[in-house]
Amino acid sequence: MPFDVRAAKVAHESAIFGRANVVGVAVGTKIIHGHDTNERCIVAFVERKRPEDELRHHDVVPKEIDGVLTDVVETGRFTSIPLVQSMDENRTHRVRPASGGVSLGHYRITAGTLGVLVHRHGRPAILSNNHVLANENAGQIGDPILQPGPVDGGRLQDAIARLTDFVPIRFNQRSMGPVAQFLERAVAPLLAVFGLSLKRLPNGQENLVDAAVAEPIDASLVSSDILDIGRVSGTTDATLGLAVRKSGRTTALTAGHVTAVDATVEVDYGAGKTAIFRGQIVSDMLSKGGDSGSLVVDDRSRAVGLLFAGGPTTTLINPIGAVMQFLDVVIG
Repeated sequence: MPFDVRAAKVAHESAIFGRANVVGVAVGTKIIHGHDTNERCIVAFVERKRPEDELRHHDVVPKEIDGVLTDVVETGRFTSIPLVQSMDENRTHRVRPASGGVSLGHYRITAGTLGVLVHRHGRPAILSNNHVLANENAGQIGDPILQPGPVDGGRLQDAIARLTDFVPIRFNQRSMGPVAQFLERAVAPLLAVFGLSLKRLPNGQENLVDAAVAEPIDASLVSSDILDIGRVSGTTDATLGLAVRKSGRTTALTAGHVTAVDATVEVDYGAGKTAIFRGQIVSDMLSKGGDSGSLVVDDRSRAVGLLFAGGPTTTLINPIGAVMQFLDVVIG
């Protein structure tokens, strides 16, 4: 990747993020009238794409920054929720041994996806998201992990593992109650009149992964395979255009391509909580609430990353290298 594209993205990231409607900044390729030009550019992800004449001057993303082209892509807000009904009921049933791609979750959440069986300090462990296995930092080491997840009928007698470790999510703000949320919605339009915003810019509280591991109660309860994918064979780094796929609780097996890398994004966790993630992978692969925790692989079944959030047309993925480093796990 040309150095000037990445350098320009880093240098102007905060300024782009400060514009109204922007929810992410990344390195991708310029799309013109639906055609991929394969020219590297800075991509600004926005909640809703609007004509320039409807935007204030300082909210328009320049067509070029430091000689690097930009692109504006409508993604909606990125979120780790809400959960939706599974397209494949077999994935929400109790399964023993449980494979990657089926419903599971911390006993106090709804449900997410069992990513893959990894090894940590020589012992087997289930890999998934913090918000799936550790209830967004609220879980305690040793808490039961149910398969299927609670919303799919999982009860304490369906415990398959115990929470072993997680990477804490650094949220931008504390949860807001209904009154605080009402005041925020009321004040925002007034600030907009003066060209101001409540938008929270990327800061020192960024995250690299939303990840956790749980040790099976018995090794025989979990399979090393992933439904419709099979056994994972090593890892690989994400590159623009890389073909990827995942097997998840809600949308089962879906495929797509890496559309952006080195992404800095704001993710909504609900109840007024948002978090900034840096260095993320973006894909056009279909995913919905409940697919969180799915392992994303390439067409050679090499692990690329861990699915953790997305929008109506976009999926966000933690790079597998960062996940392995933070949790000290080995895949394959």
